[in-house]
Amino acid sequence: MRSSASTQTRANLPKGQRTREGILRAAVDLASVEGLEGLTIGRLADELKMSKSGLFAHFGSKEDLQLATVKTARQIFVDYVVHPALAESAGMPRLWSLCDRWLSHVERKVFAGGCFFTAASFEFDSRPGAVREAIVEAMQAWLNTLTRAVEDAKKAGHIKADINAAQFVLEIYSMAVGAHWALQLLDQKKAISTARETILARISSLATRRCPPLKIAG
Repeated sequence: MRSSASTQTRANLPKGQRTREGILRAAVDLASVEGLEGLTIGRLADELKMSKSGLFAHFGSKEDLQLATVKTARQIFVDYVVHPALAESAGMPRLWSLCDRWLSHVERKVFAGGCFFTAASFEFDSRPGAVREAIVEAMQAWLNTLTRAVEDAKKAGHIKADINAAQFVLEIYSMAVGAHWALQLLDQKKAISTARETILARISSLATRRCPPLKIAG
């Protein structure tokens, strides 16, 4: 899912770069469904109806392709979830927007297979190497973003001052990941909406009187 602005920006890129971006967007969706380990130049060539030699011109190895795919998925996530949420007022509005948009990107299938990084995290959690390191870096950056949002909410007086930000973020993260698992594996259609209500209730339970009203968008 891309904005018209990003589409216009992409149209101004050199043809080779546009081609590479298109290949990587397809790679992201394929990997989100079939897994990063199954993402090979041959498999992607079949999916795109391209020659392997054409893809080798962009990626010299399977690992190069995987790393570029993780990088692209990270940018898509940041563009859809993080940047819009950071435009909200610091404090609870920003924290809630980060959580809401995180769940929304799964509902709206920004990635064809659900949450790219949830799937990739489980796939590579015990596999050492550059791809795992790239996934860890992306996930740590996301957790840091959530943690800073909680700390900003404390500074704004929107949430109880004795909250352990890192522990609270882990709690929120666990709810969201559990919902993704229930949706993708168990086909529980209401898993994401249930998680949204649960996370909002948990955040609201810790809010102070200074916290602006938070609600689920209709």
